[in-house]
Amino acid sequence: MNYAAFPRYKMSGTAWLGEVPEHWEVKRGRFCMEVNPAAPRLRCLTPDDEVSFVPMEAVGEYGGLALDLTRELGEAGSYTEFQDGDVVVAKITPCFENGKGALAEGLFNGAALGTTELHVLRPAAALDRRFLFYLTISDAFRKAGESEMYGAGGQKRVPTEFIRNVATPIPPAEEQRAIARFLDGQTAKIDSLIERKRELIERLREKRTAVISRTVTRGLPPEAARAAGFDPRPRLKDGGIDWLGEIPTNWDVLPFTKFAAEQSDYRGRTPEKVPDGVILVTARNIKMGFIDYECSEEFIAPEDYGKVMSRGLPRNDDILFTTEAPLGNVALVDRQDIALAQRVIRFRMVPQRLDQRFTLYAMMARYFQSQLASLSTGSTAEGLKASKLHILRIVAPSLMEQRAIAHYLTEETARIGRTIVSVDVAIERLKEYRSALITAAVTGKIDVRQAVA
Repeated sequence: MNYAAFPRYKMSGTAWLGEVPEHWEVKRGRFCMEVNPAAPRLRCLTPDDEVSFVPMEAVGEYGGLALDLTRELGEAGSYTEFQDGDVVVAKITPCFENGKGALAEGLFNGAALGTTELHVLRPAAALDRRFLFYLTISDAFRKAGESEMYGAGGQKRVPTEFIRNVATPIPPAEEQRAIARFLDGQTAKIDSLIERKRELIERLREKRTAVISRTVTRGLPPEAARAAGFDPRPRLKDGGIDWLGEIPTNWDVLPFTKFAAEQSDYRGRTPEKVPDGVILVTARNIKMGFIDYECSEEFIAPEDYGKVMSRGLPRNDDILFTTEAPLGNVALVDRQDIALAQRVIRFRMVPQRLDQRFTLYAMMARYFQSQLASLSTGSTAEGLKASKLHILRIVAPSLMEQRAIAHYLTEETARIGRTIVSVDVAIERLKEYRSALITAAVTGKIDVRQAVA
């Protein structure tokens, strides 16, 4: 959709806004909003009254508050107070950069106690609260705030003075409401598209799991089995363990660890982290089927590498398995210059009996994951003790059929994976468009009055 620009612009006097429509005003934040004020609504309540409780995880990115928690006012402590109609903005990195912030609506008893890492903005009469909310989640506002952050590392914060002094565009009142209505409608459409694409990704992931689970317990699909020289419709027998069902009669159910030629994990204290060195692969890095090196980058000194890996050095195609947080994620080693942290076990299977890649897919299957869940302990985070590994069972056809299954699943999961990546790219483009549209509307780069009409 194309949007018209305003006919005449003027300089706003600040870099983050650039030019603004000639008929708009620009004021410092302190002249059009209160910053971190007290919440009068709280003074109307008794100590026994409950109000919404909002930790940082309850603040959405680019809008929304999770309001399922409450707290009695008498237990307030030193929290940030706010009330319906206020705009809250995360002040700490990376929450600020990630767009955490919301317009407070529907608070329990009209008020809330929140994390101390929030700035509270209460608009004056000249500033529409929904317009202000969209302004605070615009890329331009966030980048301006990021340049003013102080502190070190993960403790950098946007100072109160940034909000008090930030140049704030103020269109005429009706135009502010028109911009807010326009953005309400457009962002709702975009968010709906994004949600449908996320649901598609979940269905694709479920399909991938179903394909893996079915193939490692029943064999190749008939056409693929026939092409590989195997019986396309084998006779079946009871697998003999829970969650497994029937398997081909010529397949075995084996004790998993009995056929691990090598098994090692790190027991002891992980060496001190260093800025650069040998990559330390933790449980967080191991996803279902691959190692994600970008989600958490940690390193140990090369001289500590031997201590960590004293129970066996990793080789390409060794299987990594997480025993906790999360439980049961598996991946193949794809580079040898890595060290393994706690809660990660390395397996190398007996090559004459279990193919490494087939074993990887078997460990991803529902029947294997169900065994893990049944043996796990822990109330907050499921975990599996190494002493219980010997209970696990794995289904195994002939080595030749294992390799054929592994080859088939590598191609099928790669095809599904490519589709997931393309949908992810579409989601990112929608997010970028959403951000650009918000910034353009609240800074006057597009005129949405006709679009609303």
